[in-house]
Amino acid sequence: MSRPATTTRITSSRPGARIGDTKIDRAYSRVNYLVLAVFSLMVIYPLTFVLSASLSEPEALTRGDVWLWPVGVNLEAYAAIFDSPQLVRGFLNSVGYTVSGALLGTVLTMLAGYVLAREELPFRRMLTLFCLVPALLSAGIIPTYLVVYNLGLINTPLAVILPGAMSVFNVLITRTFYQMNVPLEIHEAARVDGANEFAFFLRIAVPLSKPIIAVNLLFYGVTQWNSWFNAYLYLNDQDLFPLQLVLREVLTQSQIDPSQLAGADLGELVAQRELFDKLKYAMIVVAMIPPLIAYPFVQKHFVKGALIGAVK
Repeated sequence: MSRPATTTRITSSRPGARIGDTKIDRAYSRVNYLVLAVFSLMVIYPLTFVLSASLSEPEALTRGDVWLWPVGVNLEAYAAIFDSPQLVRGFLNSVGYTVSGALLGTVLTMLAGYVLAREELPFRRMLTLFCLVPALLSAGIIPTYLVVYNLGLINTPLAVILPGAMSVFNVLITRTFYQMNVPLEIHEAARVDGANEFAFFLRIAVPLSKPIIAVNLLFYGVTQWNSWFNAYLYLNDQDLFPLQLVLREVLTQSQIDPSQLAGADLGELVAQRELFDKLKYAMIVVAMIPPLIAYPFVQKHFVKGALIGAVK
């Protein structure tokens, strides 16, 4: 006569313990939390220091008294930013370049990723390789400059936007997203209902692409906002400079030339140097504000799109 089957329950005397929560699991969790805490401090402390330095008294910043919290409150640097037409113009230029570059890059990436995801596309693998080769073997600065120059884009806003308008890495992520989330059966069903490729892309593929659209907008927006090298190469008109290039100019001017010491007011030079030190921290804070404001609005879709599209 067979004995009835018995089940063994894994329990733990520790309150809140989960089934299968061994000492190794607990040790791994503690180490993981410790590493994340250290990493968080490494990210949070520089941001806190920059904000505190931008708000502190210039003398305290020069003496090195600012470590974490502001020493005194001085908004002179922020007043100088908003009173400077060049800084305000640079901020507006960066906003324009970022919005235009993010929209253009997202549209091009969505189109290219969708096309490369279609299995019935002739020479699909060859086209993918054609996109990969320029990404791995860049022509360099001089050939790129000659292309921009021959196109007549020097000293125009398009010289900042077009050279980095589309990233092959984002195209591959978008292609993988479409392969995983827009199956062939949906395409065949839409074709039976009379939808052509453009109608299927606009009415079905795009509404299903909110996560990957958020990923592309954030990637292109942050890249365009932080970029300054293209503007440094292709722009001569200071009215077209983005904020990052203006910040670079401010940093280069913050050094006191020894030739200025002869016959100059040392007190005025020291005050100018202290203002420059505060000004560069204040401009870093101002430059961080737009990405920090935009990220919460795309965070929900960004996490989903990055995880799904990154499986290649």
